[in-house]
Amino acid sequence: MTSIRNVAIIAHVDHGKTTLVDKILHEAKLFRDNQETGELILDNNDLERERGITILSKNVSVTYKDTKINIIDTPGHADFGGEVERVLKMADGVVLLVDAFEGPMPQTRFVLSKALELGLHPIVVINKVDKPNCRPDEIHDGVFELMFNLDATEEQLEFTTVYGSSKQGWMGPDWKNPTDNVQYLLDVIIDEVPPAPAPEGTPQLQITSLDFSSYTGRIAIGRLVRGKLTTNMPVGVAKKDGTIQKGRIKELHVFEGLGKRKVEEVVAGDICAITGIDGFEIGDTVTDPETPDPLPRIAIDEPTMNMLFTINNSPFFGKEGKFVTSRHLRDRLYKETEKNLALRIQDGESEDKFIVYGRGILHLAVLIETMRREGYELQVGQPQVIFKEIDGQRHEPVETLVIDVPEEVAGKAIELATQRKGELLIMEPKGDLQHLEFEIPSRGLIGLRNNILTATQGEAIMTHRFKEYAPYKGDIGGRINGSIISMENGPCTAYALDKLQDRGTFFVAPGTDLYGGMVIGEHSRPSDITVNVQKGKKLTNMRAAGSDDSSKLPPPRAFSLEECLEYIQKDEYVEITPESIRMRKILLDENERKRAGNK
Repeated sequence: MTSIRNVAIIAHVDHGKTTLVDKILHEAKLFRDNQETGELILDNNDLERERGITILSKNVSVTYKDTKINIIDTPGHADFGGEVERVLKMADGVVLLVDAFEGPMPQTRFVLSKALELGLHPIVVINKVDKPNCRPDEIHDGVFELMFNLDATEEQLEFTTVYGSSKQGWMGPDWKNPTDNVQYLLDVIIDEVPPAPAPEGTPQLQITSLDFSSYTGRIAIGRLVRGKLTTNMPVGVAKKDGTIQKGRIKELHVFEGLGKRKVEEVVAGDICAITGIDGFEIGDTVTDPETPDPLPRIAIDEPTMNMLFTINNSPFFGKEGKFVTSRHLRDRLYKETEKNLALRIQDGESEDKFIVYGRGILHLAVLIETMRREGYELQVGQPQVIFKEIDGQRHEPVETLVIDVPEEVAGKAIELATQRKGELLIMEPKGDLQHLEFEIPSRGLIGLRNNILTATQGEAIMTHRFKEYAPYKGDIGGRINGSIISMENGPCTAYALDKLQDRGTFFVAPGTDLYGGMVIGEHSRPSDITVNVQKGKKLTNMRAAGSDDSSKLPPPRAFSLEECLEYIQKDEYVEITPESIRMRKILLDENERKRAGNK
């Protein structure tokens, strides 16, 4: 029987984790020599490739020297922190991947602390040593220091360090002497990571992640800790409330390469997917129905933010999307909760409104972007932070915010963060950048990224991670400027936009089709203003010197989906269709807005 190694990979966003896994898959000859595989095999969802982040943790396995290595990918972004802790439960060792220039980053620190607490043995890979001005030796010392600060044990501190460049496809013991493949890393994994223990006895498997198939329903994924499972075997699922729900295994799959292989039997130590059992949740234990022995449950991150989702009822409703009714929206949102665990959904005040709870703006934006690509049309309201009453006092979520900025603009970044009740905890130089760490309410983060990127000419690197609920820190000012709103329906003209330049910045280009009540710009003053941008130039057959010059317009300000979500006010919606993202007032009619404002 082949021995099994279960190893998780931890890395910060963009440190080369996905590329490294690609190279390991190639090394294990999983592909035919002439097979087209493309890059970034693990980030197989278009959104993951575009944003350069891993959103869903995935499992891959390779067989090397008669040993099966299960590689468990962990998400690199803080908004998906709920995934991380569960995934680490499946591993016996951990590969910490660090960029040879940037060193260990804040989110890496969070995942690493969880891995060390679980007693996993670390292997450090210092990647991208081919980059100019990289500093592998300094980074190695930095990793040691970080582990020491995280209370690593003596054995964990005696980690093996592997140097290499996953882009160039090599790993070795010395960064000055490149090798020509990644076998050294695989050898280190086999030597250093303990073989998965396989105790005898009744089966125990904790469900750590879910998959969903429209043919077989929900699929439970987890690591078999003890005993063995066979097809058609009766099992019990130990629930949160202590009850045991009986069921029968229909099919068993183990991971092989990038896919799954159907098997009749799974032995302890391996990671498998089970179909046929219903009504389970993450953290439940699959065990023997007669003598149940559940494993301790795993805590899942609480949502910290909610947002109103509703159907699109703008004048452009149904022009671009395939799925536009409240039934479509309801079905799609509830289907998402099957596998997206940090998401909760509550019905709103009317049939077509839903309140969706998530881990942060990025978490919700990824869901919206996915739905939009599938052909849905919807509208969402301003993101709201979730408050809690603790001991009769109002508490709000607080996050750790880390900003790396060039020294000359560090002052601006500190000023913007402290205006939003951010508290500066650490300020230290890191290479040629200033490393700033704040404690800031989640409310303060909404809209902050835009302001900081503008103030630092786009050079700031920002990351944040939920820390705890803390007492309410008082009011935080929102956007200061009002909106410029379209008065009429129809395409806007260059002539009208040119005449209104002094009123503020515009988000639309000449010729864009608009409707009354749509937000088309930012007013230079705090109040909203309604303007007619459809007005054309009066045409006469008289020529006047100078008045026939074409209008010179600055390019419109473009917004990404997250920027729109951070930008809108309480009385505005973001309208999302497969082809466009527009901002609008909830009440499109100007008189209705005035009446609502006077109440």
